[in-house]
Amino acid sequence: MPTSIKSDPATVDTSPVAQFEQSLDELEQLVAKMEGGELSLDESLRAFERGIALYRNCQAALEQTEARVKLLLDPTHPESARPFEPPAEP
Repeated sequence: MPTSIKSDPATVDTSPVAQFEQSLDELEQLVAKMEGGELSLDESLRAFERGIALYRNCQAALEQTEARVKLLLDPTHPESARPFEPPAEP
């Protein structure tokens, strides 16, 4: 008989990447429910409000990641770091 494994709060990954992925997954589920058309108006409004909060979480995580990458590319002047561009193929 399979048992469910409950995650220990001490081992939950709260890194920006994990938070982004969790928020994005939940946002995708909300969108699917809303597109299904079976939510009441009140449920749709709550789902929309939650979706906006999740979108903002994703945006903040992306901004943190971008700042981190810029810092890695040029630690002394992260504001002047340029995006990585792979070499052009011949």
